[in-house]
Amino acid sequence: MKQWIVFEGGEGSGKTTLMAVLKRELEERGFDVLCTREPGGVPIAEDIRAIILDPKNTELDPIAEALLFAAARRQHLVEKVLPALKKGQMVLMDRFVDSSLAYQGYARGIGVEDVRQINEFAIQGHRPDMVFLLDLDPQSGLERINANRNRLNRLDLEKVKFHEKVREGYLSLAKHHASMKVLDAKKSVEELVKEVLEELLP
Repeated sequence: MKQWIVFEGGEGSGKTTLMAVLKRELEERGFDVLCTREPGGVPIAEDIRAIILDPKNTELDPIAEALLFAAARRQHLVEKVLPALKKGQMVLMDRFVDSSLAYQGYARGIGVEDVRQINEFAIQGHRPDMVFLLDLDPQSGLERINANRNRLNRLDLEKVKFHEKVREGYLSLAKHHASMKVLDAKKSVEELVKEVLEELLP
């Protein structure tokens, strides 16, 4: 049975909504479920998140950005995720290493392998059992965000071209990622929940 599940996708792909419904469905089946997110999830990582996403930090260097994500990831992993897994909880997580590979490695152009190495040091071999990529065209995702958010973060303010490169990065990763399943994020939440449960439950 898969215990640690990560949800990836571009801005506005619906990860948060899907995870909330899944948590309820899984708890009704008797699972002890923890929902968490990256960057963030614990106080130190949330402080790093605030720096990364603050719209005023437009001068943030791409390599510095990648290192901040990795630092937040490490803290979240050791303080929250690993203890939850040890207790036998099912962990549903909004973003993990593939986000950094797609956003910083691919879209920022730092290099996927360089970003992978930074993150290998941060995660020390710990990997999720399953990754679901919610694939959505960037224009639709940004329209969802603009309709639902009062305040945009630094990544929301990037041009559509950047978000198109993020999507390309994710789809490129999916071709070589044995534990990643691509989902059509334009489907209804009910349809997506059904697909995910079919993968997770024996």
